[in-house]
Amino acid sequence: MTGEAVIKFNISNLARTQLYRNSIVLLMDLCVCVCVCVWSVLMFAAVAAFVEEVNDSFMETKGDDEIWLIKFYAPWCTFCKQLDPVWHQIGSELRSLGSPVHVGKSDATANTGLAKEFRVRTYPAILMLKKNIKYNYSGARTKDGIMDFANRIAGPLVRSLSSVQLFQHAMSRYDVMFVYVGATSPLKGNYTSVAEQLIVHTYFFSASRDVLPKAVSLSTLPAVVVFKDGTYFTYREERDGDLKSWINRERFPNFSQIDSYTLYAMGETGKLVLLALVEEKHLCEESLRYKSLVESVAAEHRESYSRDMYFGFMAGSDYISGLVMGEIIVPSFIVVNLSNDGYFLPPGTVQTEHNLLDFLDGVLNGSVQGHGGNGALQRVRRLIYDTRVTLAPVFSHAPLLGCFLVAFPLTIGACFCYLCFKARPAVVNEDGTPLLTPPLGSHKKTSKKKSD
Repeated sequence: MTGEAVIKFNISNLARTQLYRNSIVLLMDLCVCVCVCVWSVLMFAAVAAFVEEVNDSFMETKGDDEIWLIKFYAPWCTFCKQLDPVWHQIGSELRSLGSPVHVGKSDATANTGLAKEFRVRTYPAILMLKKNIKYNYSGARTKDGIMDFANRIAGPLVRSLSSVQLFQHAMSRYDVMFVYVGATSPLKGNYTSVAEQLIVHTYFFSASRDVLPKAVSLSTLPAVVVFKDGTYFTYREERDGDLKSWINRERFPNFSQIDSYTLYAMGETGKLVLLALVEEKHLCEESLRYKSLVESVAAEHRESYSRDMYFGFMAGSDYISGLVMGEIIVPSFIVVNLSNDGYFLPPGTVQTEHNLLDFLDGVLNGSVQGHGGNGALQRVRRLIYDTRVTLAPVFSHAPLLGCFLVAFPLTIGACFCYLCFKARPAVVNEDGTPLLTPPLGSHKKTSKKKSD
């Protein structure tokens, strides 16, 4: 065999060896991919098994003592699809913890009877059913928020704190804590009734006087006490009015970070909210000053403003920009009144705590001009603003689609108006000429003929 033939033979062997190795690697990669896919499908099936699909026969087939957490969705809803992984995690975790809560989901567009029973209006809607009482969840669509809601509803209305250790554990876990102190009384019955209505928002506890810290001074028993912001406040009917209204007002910390869900819940109480709008990350020195001013006013002037106002800061200005229908400079101050979609802006620069107090006093006494509202003109403006905000990204990414979305309803409306106009009956004059409206004397002539 010549040298050239030996070289060709060696090259051929090397090529076959390399091809064989590549085939082995490719086969191994393929096996790994198949195993991963099978494992993913099995895991998804196992997790999905903890979430039951319920239909219109649910109310007749469920057990009387069963507790259910149900998500109502629509197949076309983007937010519903984003919530799916979180919902399956909630079902799996509640099952692993041995919770009595059954997790379900229902297509509201297919099971209209069940959706009507639960008064579903928006998607996704999250509700709980316990002893035929329905509880609506209006908080953030997060795993922790929904899990806390489920555990709160599934447990007793009023949780007993029977020891000092349990009381201290609850104090370390909850930012706001309502506690009934004392024996059975009409006040306790009222407290339990309020707990049944407001359990969707906060926890309710009961304890004996011995369990409370020695620093807590109660002049009379029974009493209802709220622990928050490192201190406590006692309910007095002659000063605070109705117990339910007082609890509804006091269920938020005096100063905290506020998101859109919390802001909406604060607005439902009828109180104003003073916000320091700051950056979402890496707060600048000016933002820190704004935040510090609001916190200082909330702590030092609580007695003056707590009945009318909440205090906090919000990271980012997207939600508030939507409320005011314009761009909001960050950092800035704003007082929001979500009971009527109104807001107040400082008339001048706020440099000191005194400036901020003057602004708040002006809001309360009416000297600072309010903006926004929910009047007819404002609703038209909001409709135009929402349409513009919705269509702006469509025009930027797909101009033809944006033109179609605008032109199509306008064309339908124009055709409808034209057909209505054409369908109007024509009125013919005495000489046979068609008129759009009957002549002025026609009514008199008709009346005369009738009288003859």
